[in-house]
Amino acid sequence: MKNILFAVLLLSSIYVKSQTRQFRIKTTYLTGNIYVYTSFGLPDGKTPFPANGLYMITNEGIVLIDTPWDEDQTQQLMDTLQSRYKKKIELCISTHYHNDRTSGLDLLKKHGVKTYSSELTRQLAKQKGEKQPQFTFRKDTTFKVGDLILQTYYPGEGHTKDNIVIWLPQSKVLYGGCLIKSLEANNPGYTGDASMTSWPASIIKVKNRYKNIKYIIPRHQGWKGDTLMLTHTLAVLKQN
Repeated sequence: MKNILFAVLLLSSIYVKSQTRQFRIKTTYLTGNIYVYTSFGLPDGKTPFPANGLYMITNEGIVLIDTPWDEDQTQQLMDTLQSRYKKKIELCISTHYHNDRTSGLDLLKKHGVKTYSSELTRQLAKQKGEKQPQFTFRKDTTFKVGDLILQTYYPGEGHTKDNIVIWLPQSKVLYGGCLIKSLEANNPGYTGDASMTSWPASIIKVKNRYKNIKYIIPRHQGWKGDTLMLTHTLAVLKQN
């Protein structure tokens, strides 16, 4: 019986792995030198689900926010960027420890990319057996790469204990990660590591901090709606 169960689990694993290899990275122009990339995962084992990240082209290389959902799609993204721009990825920042943010970290490190997260994210990734960054920061931090400025902000617990957002002040783009829900979302998604009591307060902090947002990019699903996504996230949290 144990041998049969092992064979079933092995076949299931091979099936999911082969399915994820069929996914192709999508890239979409946003504004300036900023692009949204979308990778796909199978969180329920059956239905492909989109995950957004950002990349920014600078005169000193490419900056990546979060990694694709697996190493195969990370390699696709690296190949696409090299072919399209003939530039190296200089650094990547993961916005929390879940594997849809961190799965590509080891591959990026092998190619000389500087990988970052908050120290809390690194600690949680280590505890949970997820990929870890090479470098960490302990407080809100400003990064400057060539002509690009980006700022990390930790508003408090929400989707996870460690979730941060990324602000691009020159273009007024806010990358909200899993803290912020798309207008397409009618529930808060996976909440196994969430703080449902703290999440609304964290959204309000983001809402009060950034007054001139032009674009908000959530980690999952579409990004039309801009600042309406903050109000929508609060409404979704209240209903659930």
